[in-house]
Amino acid sequence: MHQERTPGNLPGELNHFVGRRRELGEVNHLLGKARMVTLTGVGGVGKTRLALRAAASAASAGSTAGFGGGAWLAELGAVRDPGLVDHAVAAALDLTDHTMRGPRAALVGFLADRELLLVLDCCEGQVDAAADLAEALLRQAPGLRVLATSRQPLGVPGEHVLSLEPLADPHEAVELFAERAAAAQPGFRVDDRNRAEVEELCRRLDGIPLALELAAGRVRALSVPQITGRLDDRFRLLTRRGSGGPERHRALRTAIGWSHELCTPQERLLWARLSVFAGDFDLEAAEYVCAGAEVPAEAMVDVLADLVDKSVVLRREAAGVVRYLLLDTVRDYGLGWLRELGEERRLRGRHRDWYLGFATWGEMEWFSARQAEVSSSTERELANLRAALEFSLELPEEFRTGQYLAASLWFFWVGCGRLAEGRYWLERALTADSSPTGQRAKALWVCGYVSILQGDGTAALGMLYECRAQALETGNAAAVAYAVHRMGCGALLSDDLPRAKALFEEALGHYRTLGELNSNVIMAEVELAMAVAFLGDLEGGIELCERIRETCEDHGERWALAYALYTRAVIAWWQEDPRLAAELAAECVRINHAFRDLVGIVLGIELLAALTASHDAQEAAVLQGAAGSIWDAVGLPVFGSRYFGIPHSRCEELSRAELGRAGYERAFAEGGALDLDSAVARALDGCPPALAGTHRRPRGPAPVGDSATPDPDRVSGGHRGSARPRTAPD
Repeated sequence: MHQERTPGNLPGELNHFVGRRRELGEVNHLLGKARMVTLTGVGGVGKTRLALRAAASAASAGSTAGFGGGAWLAELGAVRDPGLVDHAVAAALDLTDHTMRGPRAALVGFLADRELLLVLDCCEGQVDAAADLAEALLRQAPGLRVLATSRQPLGVPGEHVLSLEPLADPHEAVELFAERAAAAQPGFRVDDRNRAEVEELCRRLDGIPLALELAAGRVRALSVPQITGRLDDRFRLLTRRGSGGPERHRALRTAIGWSHELCTPQERLLWARLSVFAGDFDLEAAEYVCAGAEVPAEAMVDVLADLVDKSVVLRREAAGVVRYLLLDTVRDYGLGWLRELGEERRLRGRHRDWYLGFATWGEMEWFSARQAEVSSSTERELANLRAALEFSLELPEEFRTGQYLAASLWFFWVGCGRLAEGRYWLERALTADSSPTGQRAKALWVCGYVSILQGDGTAALGMLYECRAQALETGNAAAVAYAVHRMGCGALLSDDLPRAKALFEEALGHYRTLGELNSNVIMAEVELAMAVAFLGDLEGGIELCERIRETCEDHGERWALAYALYTRAVIAWWQEDPRLAAELAAECVRINHAFRDLVGIVLGIELLAALTASHDAQEAAVLQGAAGSIWDAVGLPVFGSRYFGIPHSRCEELSRAELGRAGYERAFAEGGALDLDSAVARALDGCPPALAGTHRRPRGPAPVGDSATPDPDRVSGGHRGSARPRTAPD
């Protein structure tokens, strides 16, 4: 879990408006005694704002609520598929899990011994799925508290419901309007001359925060009496039409509808088209998806700015990047108009096409110096990518595009710790269409790759054999290469080194014939270097690693390079060059930590622990415990491999001999209590940055033992099995 000074992921800017003091106190009181609190109320009444303020207050350093794990926000408003609710919450908690156990089990395991507050925001679109998840987590994680927002209660046993009404205190309503109006029209303020007029407007809008904000956005063009008069006319019209529902619902619809009517035709059309975005979006995406004859691309900036001025669209800026957002209630209104216009299918198709292009760009640029940018950009666009995948898997004529999109995101699923969600989409895509196409072939080998990394070798081989057979039959040489390559991965992890070496060499031959060069090809070379070194040819492994390093430096590739550094570090360790081994292993951990690649992180920490064991058994055991907690989230059974398990086994052997059983287990438990970031920091403590010359050939002594590589049976210490148990090894 990503943990900063104050754990959590709440927005830095919660909102300047500080009203609802009474309700805030009531929520905090409920959180002190109840495990599940749900804020309900009409859309636009301020549920999210109050929940975020309550969460920030409850998780503050001076709070007595006991949320040592912080407060975490999971936004569910853009989740359209119930099957993605668990994934969305796992992502919000920054939970990286490589196992095949599913996000629900991973969440339970992660939260079991933590005390934190989880905010489930905008649950109304997925009430049943959110309720099912909340109930399961509360039942199995005693330190968890849940604060939900929804237009209806979730119905979870023990749920305390607080129905949020519009702002009852007229002073608070005036305060909110004044703040928003001043933002829209600098210099605006409420004084004795206009206070009565503002109070009347707030009363007409029933004190609904969103309605007040929309009205405040009009002060640049209209006076307060003009706003009130026009709004009053429309409200009476709606009332005569007999709109159903509570009066406050009509007031909100009035405010949104009135704001819509006061927009220009261009602004209305853009509002409707922007409703296809899930979550926030940038200007380039809006231009591609929404521009047309009525709203030309060259006018997009101005029309979008006008919608921002009217508080229809929110503008967000972080780290120099400007993005835009429609609140759920405003988006729903726009989507209704888009359907009335008969444009929903076309606009969702354009939205999908943009994000298909985005995924294709990411796949290409992953093999470049822009890997870090690709990683952060894809994370930022995840909600929209989900919407694009959902659209592609709803209509039979789009299924193949859905397969291609899901497969093209392999770099994100694999390289950025999203294996579980990646497999979810890939399996959905493969189930949707079984035709032997190139799109299906790509989805097969990617899903096979993901399954191998989850430790599900049986399912992986089935998909890879199907991919190869189909590719041979259809003449898809690229799919043959990728399928053979991933079969080699399975052989490597099962210690069938001769077969692994042969498969990697075959795959690399295919890649050369095709002229293929990307991160997958580099990984094939890295895995070949591993197989060669494990078979005893350390010099051959060094040669391959040097060649890989040069290629990666030429292209700015870092992710695959990290695994080459790990391989080279292991060889240096075997050749008794601990300084070089430590420098390379540390750099491997740094790079993989940036990408949230748990496999690379834990392999590097295990090697650093083994290197530490020779001079500090206590610290080595702590590092082993830290690695152990990461293994729980990895699932990759490398301890089932005699060769990948050598660092762990050697470290455990030396540390136990020095500390004894009780001392080792105490240190191991200390490390096991560390979260991911703390574990990485502990492992890197004292490790110097990789030096320019750290990739040189070592000039140290000859390899240890009678052969070029240690005998796994001699150094393993007898520890085999798949993943490390939760307690210290006996």
